[in-house]
Amino acid sequence: MKVVVVSGKRKSAVARATVRKGRGLVRVNSVPLEVFEPYLARVKIKEPLTLAGDRVSKVDIDVNVQGGGFMGQAAASRTAIAKGLVQFLGDEDLQELYSRYDRSLLVSDPRRKLPKKPLGRGARKKRQKSYR
Repeated sequence: MKVVVVSGKRKSAVARATVRKGRGLVRVNSVPLEVFEPYLARVKIKEPLTLAGDRVSKVDIDVNVQGGGFMGQAAASRTAIAKGLVQFLGDEDLQELYSRYDRSLLVSDPRRKLPKKPLGRGARKKRQKSYR
């Protein structure tokens, strides 16, 4: 039986998706996608499934995601799902569709938070100076 394991990343969230032959079930951290909360994250995770159409009905996808916030986890999950579908199905048209729709579906986002600097509360903000 063919099984594909891929990962997707966003900020500090890491998602690992396992794609195998099945009947169209999608679970994120053992929770069915239909009842996954919050709603906005569910919509974001469903994007690659919606674009793939009826091809998804032949595969089961299990996603384990850790780290980061809920939207970072959703972005990491959608990347992992899209990469897994392309790899499992071996479909060049699907890969082209994903890259035209949104490149971050196939490529993990490399952006990270800047480190904090001295004399400030964060990466950019500095303590105010008074000249009087």
